Amino acid sequence: MGELSELELSKIIETSNNNITVTDENGIILRSHPEHWEIYGMESGSYVGKSVYELEEEGLLTPSINAIVLKEKKFSRILQHTKTGRVVMSTGYPIFNQDGQLVRVISYSQDQTEIWKLQEEYEQLQRKLQGYQTEVEDLREKELDHSIVARSSEMQQVLKTIYHVAKTDATILLLGSSGVGKSTFARALHKESDRHREPFIEVNCSTIPESLFESEIFGYEPGAFTGAHTKGKPGLIEQADGGTLFLDEVGELPLSMQAKLLKVIQEKKMMRVGGKKEKYIDFRLLTATNQPLETMVEEGKFRLDLFYRLNVVPIHIPSLHERKEDIPVLLQHYIQKSNEKYNENKKLHSSTYEALIQYNWPGNIRELENLIERLVLVVEEPTIYPKHLPVTISGQTTQAETSSPLSIAQEIGEKKSLKETLEALEIQLIAKAYKECKTTYEMADYLGISQPSVMYKLKKYQQYL
Repeated sequence: MGELSELELSKIIETSNNNITVTDENGIILRSHPEHWEIYGMESGSYVGKSVYELEEEGLLTPSINAIVLKEKKFSRILQHTKTGRVVMSTGYPIFNQDGQLVRVISYSQDQTEIWKLQEEYEQLQRKLQGYQTEVEDLREKELDHSIVARSSEMQQVLKTIYHVAKTDATILLLGSSGVGKSTFARALHKESDRHREPFIEVNCSTIPESLFESEIFGYEPGAFTGAHTKGKPGLIEQADGGTLFLDEVGELPLSMQAKLLKVIQEKKMMRVGGKKEKYIDFRLLTATNQPLETMVEEGKFRLDLFYRLNVVPIHIPSLHERKEDIPVLLQHYIQKSNEKYNENKKLHSSTYEALIQYNWPGNIRELENLIERLVLVVEEPTIYPKHLPVTISGQTTQAETSSPLSIAQEIGEKKSLKETLEALEIQLIAKAYKECKTTYEMADYLGISQPSVMYKLKKYQQYL
């Protein structure tokens, strides 16, 4: 081999990203990347002249890929677990002379520790998601209503209370923030009651204008007022006869109507507007509010006697941020529900699950359900990534913000060279892809580069990931 070829070969080995090692037919190291041995927890050096068999006996190579190729005389690939806890992918190739004798072995080693960890984490998340899916199906079978999915101890206690009181005619006051699903629990109470075959009449007290409230709630007789229907109209209370009357947002009930409603609750009798005869109505009363009724009583906005009538069995529905344990199964429940509704097969990426679990959900279950339905409808890809989430949830900036010169300058400082600036931006993009993608092939597609380039950049920027 000429001097020029010798220099070329040495430079190729020194500059390669694949940690090349060359041994002879006896396992003696002839050439090696100087930094190759650091991934095995050994001092940086060439180790030229050492035997791979000796390094095996010392426990430094477990096992040696070169020794395996020398023994089997064919291409081999193995995963090595170093004494420092790293995972190394080693590939060995035999070289034969013209007489068919094995004279050299060339091996390549790549540190796969981070990729291996990513794979393990991904598999753990997949098992966790599968567990959530199974749990959703189990909960659907066990719960009072298929729209109620809960695993937290707080919600289990709520469901236990609801099941206990459902068979009675006790007046229930459902308390909780907007969007926690109070109307869903009211329907569950009705379905579990002995009145489940009778009407369930839901009245949102905040949506009926005060001027129309009395006629809507109590109904009216023919000719009771200008514009009244000639045949009259039964009120919502009358429509609930035999069943359940659910007054949602009862804190919005006009003061002028509270005394009349109290009389109906006490006597179970009512009279239509313009009527002259009272009628007995048999109904079970459920109410709900997100307002502090006791405070409203103190402020004179809600009657104390009515409050006592409604507050027989108060049930507090905790907000979603108070029961984080329920979020994973709720996400799985609503992604399945939306997929079935729109004939889709969308799924949430594991990192999307994490972002949604960490979110505070001020709008509670209503916000969660609406978001999932919107994502299933709008996202064209089969997998929903954090980039598809609203910025308020993902905590990520938009692409325009990320790529604007101003944001980059603020992020890395104004006095950086062009090379440093480009490298800083590359680190940002690699880190973003590393977080959102499951495999290096997916990262390559995401970044528009080759998979070997992704491997190189992951190794190069490992300290930033």
